[in-house]
Amino acid sequence: DSSLLLQSTHNVTVNARNSNGEVTGRLNVGPKMVEFHGQQFQINSKDGKPLFTVDENEVVIGTDKLRVTGPEGALFEHSVETPLVKAEAFKQLRLESPTRSLSMDAPRGINIKAQAGNIEALSQMDIKLHSSDGVLLLDAETVRLPKLPEGTRGGSGISQGLYEICVCPDGKLYLSVAGMGSTCREYSRVCQ
Repeated sequence: DSSLLLQSTHNVTVNARNSNGEVTGRLNVGPKMVEFHGQQFQINSKDGKPLFTVDENEVVIGTDKLRVTGPEGALFEHSVETPLVKAEAFKQLRLESPTRSLSMDAPRGINIKAQAGNIEALSQMDIKLHSSDGVLLLDAETVRLPKLPEGTRGGSGISQGLYEICVCPDGKLYLSVAGMGSTCREYSRVCQ
């Protein structure tokens, strides 16, 4: 019932050997690094539950929550697969790729939800919403397109501040002062 203390001015190495005397596992504790050589490394809780397991194929973290406390967050060089990405309470969650693209793929769809706030998509270039086999549904009380250009007036009617949204042949949208019939022009100056 007493501790075993191993001390060294350089490092302490513990070897595990098989029946043939070959080293099957090695733990090396040095002044700047702890190294382990073996087929698998595992840290268990007091009740024997695996908390952290490493082998040649994967790293498994067996806790209910993985917390990364660094100010820059977590850096992943390749893909990440997880059932949940969640920020701490009252903290922002950012998924960011400073120099390349950010891709989210799911065979049954992606759900982005803000329970008590806005969702913003900001881009220096284009934002594309594409559905290969379905519709794009904007389901809201108000849909605003505040920066649509206004086309040339197609006639002299009293518009009463009403406009219609017109579509150019290339898909660009523009506003046209509403009239009795459609005031959209296929070759409006906005479409050029």
